[in-house]
Amino acid sequence: MTQLPPGQEQDVRVQILNSFLSTPHGKLQDLASLHRDALERDPLFYGHLAPWYFEHGEVRDHKILFVAHLATSAFPEFRGAAWVLLQRLAPYEVARVLDHTKQVIGKTPRSLRSAIQHYLRTREANPRQLDGAVLRARSAMKHLYASLRIKPGPRAQALLFDEQPPADSPQAVLKRLAKSESAEEQARLIIEGGIPYITAIGAVRTITPGLLVALINAMSPQEVINTLAALKRRGAFDHPEVKALIDQKLAAASSDQRVSTMKVKKAIAAAQPDEATTRSLLRIADERVASKVVIKRPTALFVDKSGSMTEAINLAKQLAALISAVIEAPFYVYAFDTAAFTIQPPASTRRPTLSDWEQAFKFVQAQGGTSIGAPLGKMTREHVYVEQIIIVTDGGENTPPLFHAAWQEYRHELGIGPSVILVMVGQHSPQFQRRLTASGIEVTSYQFTGDYYSLPNLLPLLAQPTRAELVEQIMAYPLPQRPPSSSTQVATQA
Repeated sequence: MTQLPPGQEQDVRVQILNSFLSTPHGKLQDLASLHRDALERDPLFYGHLAPWYFEHGEVRDHKILFVAHLATSAFPEFRGAAWVLLQRLAPYEVARVLDHTKQVIGKTPRSLRSAIQHYLRTREANPRQLDGAVLRARSAMKHLYASLRIKPGPRAQALLFDEQPPADSPQAVLKRLAKSESAEEQARLIIEGGIPYITAIGAVRTITPGLLVALINAMSPQEVINTLAALKRRGAFDHPEVKALIDQKLAAASSDQRVSTMKVKKAIAAAQPDEATTRSLLRIADERVASKVVIKRPTALFVDKSGSMTEAINLAKQLAALISAVIEAPFYVYAFDTAAFTIQPPASTRRPTLSDWEQAFKFVQAQGGTSIGAPLGKMTREHVYVEQIIIVTDGGENTPPLFHAAWQEYRHELGIGPSVILVMVGQHSPQFQRRLTASGIEVTSYQFTGDYYSLPNLLPLLAQPTRAELVEQIMAYPLPQRPPSSSTQVATQA
């Protein structure tokens, strides 16, 4: 593999890491160039970054692209790693990997075909797993067999291509469900067949409380969160028994590794549930975030409240809640225009939630000029020690003290030069970042485009003593190796 000159290795890896951690969720094609460039610039780091991101990253599109680009790499070690990582994807994600290699990268190596064949044969060997995959991702599974001309096993053939599902399959139950007119019979079939909500809801005409109980019983905690708004529309919150079951599922979500942090917050926005349910959902989000990272560095969050910065204020509430859930060091929040104001949640709250931060920001309105150095000047006067600063702003600095000058004074007075993460909103100015970089300030820039799903990507940056240490941690992450017996197993099962 190509080695970079010693003086450039660390800088390039930090740049690549910053790009991945600050790239919002988007279309695969929009992110593909980032993966291609990272693989070309430092293949060794990219290879270690992939398994690290599978454990710590939140954006699924990145995981799909890691597999696709490793699978089509010239390095056999990377193709082996892709083989292993692909086995951890959902069927629709595997289908997206295949389509991306064909349509965008332009090649589908035999090793990728082998990985997908092993993926399908593994599910065929477990009828329950196969049935679940077909039930939730029928078109994706069919696409994988047909696109690669992989001969399906007898059960897969019956489920996907012959339209004759085995009598013990959920698909056979689904056919009986569509014909049943009794709510009690429908509920029994849903429970026995484990029919998912999205599938069952299209097969029944009338939704009763008993049927809702059956549907929710068949759901995972993540599925309950994803369909919360739909359940509310269908009256689930109006029946105590149904609502109690929803609460049980939400309680189980805290320890479910499959629950996505930002999907919880999206569910709150979509469903607008009652106060108790909202508190439960916020607690779930906080606990899921806390299970992934811990921030041990004293941290400050600066929020631009100058004119037209309403978006910055709303974003800061989300960031403050995310950071509060995982920080085990002092955390300070300041709003600023031409002066700085301390923002504090209720003193009795050990780990403030989003609602606590919304209350703390209640009277903060977007107006006034912009002095990004004002909160740092206030911290210097009050000897508030931090090692990193997040600034939510458009960078339109127009009033002294300017941040780069205030940073130099802070470093002189407190003996620490804090690293800076810029969260840029609106029509931001690149001049502000250039000025900080020219002043020797360690800067990471993140462009917020309205995608709250991507915000947890900032947490690993804040959770490490330095970005260089995070790079070192990633480089120590082992590259997955394909099991030596996998080819033999696939051939035998085929």
